[in-house]
Amino acid sequence: MIQVLEPGVLTLVQDLGRPGWAHVGVGRAGAADAGSLRLGNRLVANDDGAASLEVLLGGLRVRVLYDSTLAVTGAPGPVWVDGTPVAHNAVLELAAGAELRVGTSPVGLRSYVAVRGGIDVPPVLGSRSTDQLTGLGPPPLAAGDVLPVGPAPDRWPVVELAPEHSWPTHVVLPVQPGPQADWFDDGLAVLFAHEFTVTPATNRVALRLSGTAVPRHEHRELPSAGLVPGAVQIPPDGQPVVFGVDHPVTGGYPVLAVVRGRALDRLGQVRPGEHVRFVVG
Repeated sequence: MIQVLEPGVLTLVQDLGRPGWAHVGVGRAGAADAGSLRLGNRLVANDDGAASLEVLLGGLRVRVLYDSTLAVTGAPGPVWVDGTPVAHNAVLELAAGAELRVGTSPVGLRSYVAVRGGIDVPPVLGSRSTDQLTGLGPPPLAAGDVLPVGPAPDRWPVVELAPEHSWPTHVVLPVQPGPQADWFDDGLAVLFAHEFTVTPATNRVALRLSGTAVPRHEHRELPSAGLVPGAVQIPPDGQPVVFGVDHPVTGGYPVLAVVRGRALDRLGQVRPGEHVRFVVG
């Protein structure tokens, strides 16, 4: 079991989400950076989709109530065990009563804390993930929460440390044309030619961008249509909105482009104030 001492800005339980429910209005949700969640689980020998903690901008402090194996991945901020700095992307063995603290990274947005056995909160529609748009899943962590941990898998970690990858200062998102690309006057050309800034009005539902407005020549109403993660929607003000893991399942503004699946994890690590460019994917 894990006791939450300080939850930080926002810490959520996340796994790989709940696919297959969009037809009844429930999105997939899941980790915003699924690759980092998978890496943490592999380090502690869990199944890839075991529930972990998604930590926004650091600040999490927890105590393990039993001997535990953990790993911290994602945004590469400092990590301490009982005040001693320890490695990121590494297998961490904590004795009962030890405290883990996750600091704020200078790059990226979300870190992931995996524990051997997985966070064993009750699943909802087959997933333990928190969906902030619908309210499904466990609430954000609060000080004093005690989280159950599932039984340890039979296998053991086979590595002690995973290599770090680079964190570029300029975010480049590859896209393909969206279903309403022909509604715009050279909309894709405008999108590719300019840099956009991520605004503070950004969360797991969507990245909201500011920059050169994308003009559109077709002004008729669009019936509500299905959406996918990475959809680049253009509202009337022409400022792009890029949908994330907690996106609504339908939307009424035209979709100019869609971020390629291979870049969705990077999308989950973009911080407000950073600059984004779109390229042909």
